Amino acid sequence: MQTLMIFQHPWQACHMGFYEKSCHKAENTVKHIMKDFLESNVSQAAGVIRLFFHDCFVQGCDGSVLINDTQGEQPFIPNQTLRASALDVIEQIKAKLESMCPNTVSCADVLALAAREAIRQAGGPRFEIPTGRRDSLNFSNSTIVLQNLPAPFFNLSQLLSSFNSKGLNTTDLVTLSGAHTVGLAHCSSFSNRLRPTVDPRFNKKFANSLIQSCPNSSINVATGMDILTPNKFDNKYFRDLVNGMVLFDSDASLLNDSQTQAIVQDFADDNNVFRSNFTISFIKMSMIQVLTGNKGNIRKVCSVLNSNSSSTATTIDSYIPAEFDAPLSYASI
Repeated sequence: MQTLMIFQHPWQACHMGFYEKSCHKAENTVKHIMKDFLESNVSQAAGVIRLFFHDCFVQGCDGSVLINDTQGEQPFIPNQTLRASALDVIEQIKAKLESMCPNTVSCADVLALAAREAIRQAGGPRFEIPTGRRDSLNFSNSTIVLQNLPAPFFNLSQLLSSFNSKGLNTTDLVTLSGAHTVGLAHCSSFSNRLRPTVDPRFNKKFANSLIQSCPNSSINVATGMDILTPNKFDNKYFRDLVNGMVLFDSDASLLNDSQTQAIVQDFADDNNVFRSNFTISFIKMSMIQVLTGNKGNIRKVCSVLNSNSSSTATTIDSYIPAEFDAPLSYASI
């Protein structure tokens, strides 16, 4: 369905095996720390994957979401439900790599590699990704966070606009939505489909079970996003989707168009087709607006800008590709 091209511009400084000479054990170190992290609870994979998505869709895959600042990206919807454990394991990996190869491996690459490992160790495809990203020198404000991350109640037109603005196409949208095969969602992120009336796209029995679990939107209950294999990275999410058993409006909307519906059905029918397409779409996403050379740097600690250990950093106010109101809730993990 898709073919992979290694991008030559404007990211020519990124390539497979970037750290082979400068820190040749870097990728293996990420692999082993992630294995330890997920061994006792593979459901944690979803938190790392989501963290990477939230990084890439706001000013590119530059590690800006990792910065812990009161004016940074983390305090604002939809980043308020990012998992602390995901942020912690990125810092753990970075600290280990700094002890091995100081000032060499960027936090942006640590997050990209950790997300790749989360997918792999949850049963997803095995693949290589380009490395060589630099870390951001700043972070975005709340307006840009809100305007760049697609919300769970988006319709198909809004989703396509959001993904297209990042250089991703319709197949990428459907494919990357398949990451919902792992993880959880809070009631507030799909209660609009239950009340005041039940969305007719829901399987009736499934909707009734959700109403029992979520008697109102203020109940902070987490529900598995893939009811068939909630902790395995596979194509069962697409089978759920075809059967009316997905949570988000944004997921259900993938059946509202003949092109996206056909892709959904292809993935539901064949896990290998999904896996091969996911590899391509993930690599494409991992290269959104990456920084290289002197356009970025390598942070010593992922949560702190090198030039700023205590005060508020400069923010980005320029890149706002779409206009829409602030979301009611992005409460998924």
